[in-house]
Amino acid sequence: MSPRSSCSLVLAFACCLFVAAHCTFRTLEHIKPQASDKAQGRAVAGLLRRLLGNRSAEFVVSVNRSLSNDSLDVCELRSSKSNKVVAVGSTGVAVASGIYNYLKYFCNCHVSWSGNQVALPSPLPRLTGVLRINTQHRFRYYQNVCTFSYSSVWWDWPRWEREIDWMALNGINLPLAFTGQEALWQEVYRALGLNQSEIEEFFAGPAFLAWNRMGNMFRFGGPLPQSWHVNQLLLQFKILERMRAFGMIPVLPAFSGNIPKGILRLYPKANVTRLGSWARFNCSFSCSYILDPRDPLFLQIGTLYLSQVIKQFGTDHIYNTDTFNEMTPPSSDPDYLSAISRSVFASMTAVDPQAIWLMQGWLFFNEAYFWKPAQIEALLHGVPLGRMIVLDLFAETEPIYSSTKSFYGQPFIWCMLHNFGGNSGFYGTVESVNSGPFKALSFPNSTMVGIGMTPEGIEQNPVMYELMSELAWRKEPVNLSKWVSLYAARRYGSTQENLAAAWKLLIASVYNCTIPGYLNHNHSPLVRRPSFRLNTGLWYDPADLYKAWKLILEAAPPLMSKETFRYDLVDVTREVLQVLTSAFYLDIADAYGNQRLPELLTAGGVLVYDLLPELNRLLSSDSNFLLGRWLEQARSLALNEDEAQLYDMNARNQITLWGPDGEIRDYANKEWAGLMEDYYAQRWALFVHTLVDCLNSGRPFKQDAFNQEVFQVEKGFIFNKRKYPTKPQGDTYEIAHRIFLKYYPQALKRL
Repeated sequence: MSPRSSCSLVLAFACCLFVAAHCTFRTLEHIKPQASDKAQGRAVAGLLRRLLGNRSAEFVVSVNRSLSNDSLDVCELRSSKSNKVVAVGSTGVAVASGIYNYLKYFCNCHVSWSGNQVALPSPLPRLTGVLRINTQHRFRYYQNVCTFSYSSVWWDWPRWEREIDWMALNGINLPLAFTGQEALWQEVYRALGLNQSEIEEFFAGPAFLAWNRMGNMFRFGGPLPQSWHVNQLLLQFKILERMRAFGMIPVLPAFSGNIPKGILRLYPKANVTRLGSWARFNCSFSCSYILDPRDPLFLQIGTLYLSQVIKQFGTDHIYNTDTFNEMTPPSSDPDYLSAISRSVFASMTAVDPQAIWLMQGWLFFNEAYFWKPAQIEALLHGVPLGRMIVLDLFAETEPIYSSTKSFYGQPFIWCMLHNFGGNSGFYGTVESVNSGPFKALSFPNSTMVGIGMTPEGIEQNPVMYELMSELAWRKEPVNLSKWVSLYAARRYGSTQENLAAAWKLLIASVYNCTIPGYLNHNHSPLVRRPSFRLNTGLWYDPADLYKAWKLILEAAPPLMSKETFRYDLVDVTREVLQVLTSAFYLDIADAYGNQRLPELLTAGGVLVYDLLPELNRLLSSDSNFLLGRWLEQARSLALNEDEAQLYDMNARNQITLWGPDGEIRDYANKEWAGLMEDYYAQRWALFVHTLVDCLNSGRPFKQDAFNQEVFQVEKGFIFNKRKYPTKPQGDTYEIAHRIFLKYYPQALKRL
């Protein structure tokens, strides 16, 4: 090929990308709020009443979609002569997030999973002129398919209502809406001719449905009671009604090809592949059956299901399904991969000609050895350009858009994944999050259409989610030091210098992981099965954490009535004790290795008989850190004791063994009171006692034998039937102060 013709090809490809980037909006023009302007205004007024009580009357809200002429949300706020704040926005979400901006930066207020601080000044601060808040991002996406199992699995409507309010305040307009889908699948499978036992052995238990939906596993934790289906369906109706009332675009589920084994009885000639095992599960719970999308049966099932979805749930024309999630395709042939995505998309457009396929881009990172440029492009180009939106799911750490020429022309959303399994530990990549979306937007021929938050589990590290959601309304990165000082002031309603200083330390260290490719699993020995191979590495200097701890504790006495402050005092103390657990673990390992029994008894004794019990007492003092609440929420959904026990087992197993034999053990670990006492501390006690016995008897420590013994402790927790407190106990400040006096000097000595 001549240099000239080669150059022409490059230019042609560049032109194609340019056209794709600029045609993106046209293929998405029909994606817009369904609710009337008045209905969206009423939804925002209801939110303000729930949030501010009588003070909500000081806000006048309305929606006028003509305020935006390019599908990008905007809100305008001004003060009236009667000192009310008048807010007009292009959607309900735009109005809610505009008001939240005013509440944050003019009234010093804060709303979070761990409490609200909404002490409004009186009268409301006046605005001079018009405050205009707008976004560069067509979509602000929220949730991960896993969030429905790790966090919201046991939620009732009041908890969902609070979450949807939080979404609106934080500008979310494209939320995943996956609740209740099994009820519809049950009807589809019955219509196809499956019997009830074939359906029941397919669905996983409530705490494991996310991976059942993605084709990773089946049956474990089930069967699902019929009351579950009814409850979740009714919940989904309320969720969708409220999301749409705010002008949000709920993303509904579509068919991926994952089928019950019973389909083979009805259609023995169907082109079905049985996958290998997933995540060390054996084939009694994994090795799923996947129907080839090119088989005519795929179109039949897919259209049957999506018709049911639209009939029951309505539609906003965006559907999520993930082929090959953590599963290797049977062929890397580009023609095969294009045919697969073309067929999946056809099953959507056969029912909804305006369908847009939203796909998680996790597979391109998770199995990078398989997904080379030719394979990625083939899969993406099986769908017309602009009719698929790819979630660049882990973009703060491993962006895919930059190595795929902006997903080869398909629209994408830059996402912060941040948290795996809903772990409790502090973590963040603030520099990457702060700059990443702006880099993606200015990428050559960028097809970026939004910004998103895709945590596997929520209700942790609230600072990261406040920052990320706010960036959707910014034109450039924030000054992190200044931003976090203001965050501290509004989170606690206090301008104490100690608080700003503490948060500046935290944002620059524990929340600023810069290790390339770092995976945010909580590797702390505290929440891992004891062995001599545990990871004690940190990405930050613990001295910064200890200084922040001291500053926050010194500021504590006048702030203990604030729920947000109590939560953070517990959380930062918890993080310190987590780090110190690693230090004691290293002492234990060193003492055993050098056969020094007195040192082993000292380090092991402090950890097992003081540090971990103190941590359990601390966690017990705040309702946000109680195992009892998680278990109570699970049992509350049951109609009888059998259902209650099933849900209780699901709730306990997910956060511990994650499987019958610990297949994904401790992945979804939580540092909660009760769990600390009866699970983590028990394992560490057994480990220390075993090591002491080994030194006393002169026999070597055998990890395999210990694993068998400690597995009995782990399994015992799942079936112990113990009731755990659902209300906080003890004085948070008194406990935290006692821990500080005891452990702060030790912490400094270890630096």
